[in-house]
Amino acid sequence: MMPRKTRNPRFDETLNLLRAHSFDVTPHAGHKGSFLVAKDGAAAVLVAGPKDQPAFLLHPGVLLGGQVARLTDRGYQKFLTTDRFELPATAAHLHAIHAFSQELALLLGSFSLYNQSLGTTSDLYLYDRIKGREALQPVPARPWELAGETH
Repeated sequence: MMPRKTRNPRFDETLNLLRAHSFDVTPHAGHKGSFLVAKDGAAAVLVAGPKDQPAFLLHPGVLLGGQVARLTDRGYQKFLTTDRFELPATAAHLHAIHAFSQELALLLGSFSLYNQSLGTTSDLYLYDRIKGREALQPVPARPWELAGETH
């Protein structure tokens, strides 16, 4: 038996498919031809990409104050970030983003990646050791050297 050929719906067909699956689909003011797709407190912004296929303008995040908040991982905590504020992400936020992303990927016919199926992935990773932390650390003591000894 030959594998079935998958059909990639056009952008307008995709929007209708999302509406049929209880997604709120509204024009997005941030970019001409973009649409805000939302469900259960999570959202993303889609645009028509190459060959009229859907593409992300803004990846899935929590809908806060009409904006899609980006998920930022700072190593010790995940945060929801908009251009106006930043707040700590809760488990409920992460579950909402993950469920939304999984359902959206299924309906869009996207690939399911292993790391994404394990849980929510962040848009940005800003660990505290990335920028200049090493320069702030004092030089460790070298007890084996005598005071004033140079090499």
